[in-house]
Amino acid sequence: MNNSEFAISPETQETEMQETNVQEIAKLIEEFEKYRERLLNETLETAKKAKLMKSAVMAQLEPELAKIDATIATLRDQQGTLNS
Repeated sequence: MNNSEFAISPETQETEMQETNVQEIAKLIEEFEKYRERLLNETLETAKKAKLMKSAVMAQLEPELAKIDATIATLRDQQGTLNS
């Protein structure tokens, strides 16, 4: 047996890397969506127990949610580029 029998073409390697990247990005998107939902729910629940106004809590939380949303949007753009 020689090494050429096990060689993978560059095209195959690139395709496999793209598939892996697409899967990794999909997993990241899923994790960020879960994190966003958990952050929102837990923060609102804690605020409710502390009898804080929802509007005040949302004003504090909104910048963090915007960062998460921007990250998700960027990941979706990357995912779309890789799928093209």
